[in-house]
Amino acid sequence: MASSVDTKLLRATKFPPEFNQKVDMQKVNLQVMKKWIASKISEILGSEDDVVTELCFNLIDGPRYPDIKSMQIQLTGFLDKDTAPFCKELWSLCLSAQSSPQGVPKELLEAKKLELIQEKVVDAAAKTILLDVY
Repeated sequence: MASSVDTKLLRATKFPPEFNQKVDMQKVNLQVMKKWIASKISEILGSEDDVVTELCFNLIDGPRYPDIKSMQIQLTGFLDKDTAPFCKELWSLCLSAQSSPQGVPKELLEAKKLELIQEKVVDAAAKTILLDVY
């Protein structure tokens, strides 16, 4: 239940238009999203923080249709100026994930493909160097 302070903040805060779209979390691969959330929170805070990460997991994993606006208000005390960009990116990924057959955001799939291609290039270069040495 939101406190009166949270309710006032919800009314006073300007949110991006995509926050008006609902996300059905049953269509989203939560494991993929949780991995992204944990990594992003660690990146923002400069270290792992199980409390903030678990809070975010609970806010996204609890209801079928989470309230991103309320989530942003609740995370602000922890993520400070990074809260709005974090929530916007999280919501964009969730919106993308719910329209994907695997429940994985296409942006994360593309990033993983690029990472795998780069690994292959590095492996090939390393093999070439080893062959040249011997």
